[in-house]
Amino acid sequence: MFKKYHAPASFFAPKKENPLVLQDINLKIALGEFHIFLGRSGCGKSTLLNIIAGFLPKTSGQVLVNGHEVTAPGRDRGVVFQNADAAIFPWLTVYENVSYGLKMQHFSEKERTPIVNQSLKLVGLDQHANKYPYELSGGMKQRVQIARSISNDPDILILDEPFGALDAQTRRIMQDELIRIWQKTKKTILFVTHDIQEAAYLGQKISIFSPAPASNIYKTITVDHPYPRNVFSKENEELVTELNNYFPIGGH
Repeated sequence: MFKKYHAPASFFAPKKENPLVLQDINLKIALGEFHIFLGRSGCGKSTLLNIIAGFLPKTSGQVLVNGHEVTAPGRDRGVVFQNADAAIFPWLTVYENVSYGLKMQHFSEKERTPIVNQSLKLVGLDQHANKYPYELSGGMKQRVQIARSISNDPDILILDEPFGALDAQTRRIMQDELIRIWQKTKKTILFVTHDIQEAAYLGQKISIFSPAPASNIYKTITVDHPYPRNVFSKENEELVTELNNYFPIGGH
């Protein structure tokens, strides 16, 4: 196993009343796996991602990456956020945004250039390197985030509802792009969503979170449907129906 969130693990929100957000999380994620965290808004999916990313401390248990405990952010984990406008620098070009992390790690310009160019080509932005964020569409801004993360060559790519703010057509294009990038780079992907159709379309494994408070993962489904997937196929419709059964309308 490549990456492991080792339980019993819990997280209490840093407030006076200390509500229990996550408890008894047991999860192992294999090398190169496309793993979905699926659940209702507010159930702790993003909290778990932030713990894995090293942004939040756990209150019990262990988070291990390649056998090493996670205690802080690291180059082995790249993060892509939902709000690209808040995550990329508006005063930097596409090239400069993608290059920024490497520059902060003291890579020379000579070292950075081929890495950045390769990352831009991978996400289809090589012809837009000199543009500024205000010149980009929402989908292109998310590609900048993905390219910046990939340029650091992380073992794990962590995406927190990255396509949630995009229109339906752009979202599907970006989903297909992410699958292509994943297949090419063989990165391990952790992807948060509350969209059942998106989870079924993307994931190899789907971990379903129970409702808040004190959420846990009460089931992980293995999806063996080949890529590219057809959203109108019988197998996809059956998977969506199965997933919907875990989230009844009006349920808590």
